Amino acid sequence: MGEIFLGVLADDFTGASDAASFLADVGVATVLFNGVPAHITEIAPGTAAIVIALKTRTEPVEQAVRESLQAFDWLREMGAKQLYLKYCSTFDSTAEGNIGPVTDAVMERYGFPFTVLCPSLPVNGRTVRGGILYVNGIPLAQSHMKDHPLTPMRESRIRNLMSVQGKYESVEIRLEDLDRSLPETAAQVGHEHYYLIPDYYEDAHGDQIAERFGDLAFFTGGSGLAGALGRRYVRQSAKAPCSPDGNLAEGEKDRREYCGSGGKAVLLAGSCSAVTLRQIAEYQKQGYPSYRIHPAQLADGTQTVDTIWQRMRTEGENVLVYSSAEPEELKKSQGSAREETAGLIEKTFSELAVRAEKEGYTRFIIAGGETSGAVTKALGFGAFYIGSGVAPGVPVMTPLEQPELRLVLKSGNFGQSDFFARALKITGIVKEG
Repeated sequence: MGEIFLGVLADDFTGASDAASFLADVGVATVLFNGVPAHITEIAPGTAAIVIALKTRTEPVEQAVRESLQAFDWLREMGAKQLYLKYCSTFDSTAEGNIGPVTDAVMERYGFPFTVLCPSLPVNGRTVRGGILYVNGIPLAQSHMKDHPLTPMRESRIRNLMSVQGKYESVEIRLEDLDRSLPETAAQVGHEHYYLIPDYYEDAHGDQIAERFGDLAFFTGGSGLAGALGRRYVRQSAKAPCSPDGNLAEGEKDRREYCGSGGKAVLLAGSCSAVTLRQIAEYQKQGYPSYRIHPAQLADGTQTVDTIWQRMRTEGENVLVYSSAEPEELKKSQGSAREETAGLIEKTFSELAVRAEKEGYTRFIIAGGETSGAVTKALGFGAFYIGSGVAPGVPVMTPLEQPELRLVLKSGNFGQSDFFARALKITGIVKEG
């Protein structure tokens, strides 16, 4: 099987594809699993990183911790030398968030004295400076993410976020202090475990952090640091790295084969992020067809899978079906039944995707972490080859079980304004020969 240098656990599916994309793009042969395989799986020769997607971001804490530890146990059993907890680059700042409890549980279970917290992803405008997490230069709590419908982000300082979620102390590290003497034992900070929060506001800073802590057993953060660790591994590895535009390591296929399929496409958007809302508006501006799902109409039966499907067929090809709305509008439409409404929307998207797959659709372009997780679970895909990127952190993915299909699954905050049209174009390109 070879050396698995990094085992990554992501708290939703788009987070997993994001991390897998950054690893693959720097030359690390990567396989992504949707959940923990029921049985020990034979990993393709040459694979150097394994990514597991769970759906723990919004689960109850006890469930999230239990499932995360099971996943990390499996990764260790598969030989992963280092572990990585991948979470959203816009940190869940609710007191009920799962990042702190899962991080603590991993350190305690395996005896890791400390870890780093690196949610930065500068290429997408997520940076940390002086311990403060910024979104495009704006402190997180003042950004559009403050009103996220599921995980409102009302605190910008990572130390404060961890003080309500985790058990231990945080140590903020300025960039100029990165190479100086840092706490190496828990006793130095007065706790059994602790967290280090380094500055990380340029892409190059990720490489500096990877060099400084590259032998650490356990990391946490966004896909930026995962990519930096991948670059470090490729530099140090004696093996020839895979190439994003050429051949993968022995046993893998040409990534360009996993670009387009040329078949019919279904586009589904459940994210309510400001970025996704702009992308929907741009798609409509470009003249593409779209159809909106209204939660209240789903609840009273005015809209059903049958009526939405019929609308998709009458509108022609490439219809974008979306439930996305501004946060205030969404609150009004959901009322007090937020979780029930979200579940109903996810169920509707899942049934639409299953129907599309049965009727010969081969391209699935999905926006939103919860939506992507629900759709991939309904389709039953368990593992994926990672192909070319539509946007940073958003690869074209090919299910190992059905290699004629293509999936593009994006986190709500990722992608260019013309993301949907771009995804249609890239997944429609078929390699000649």
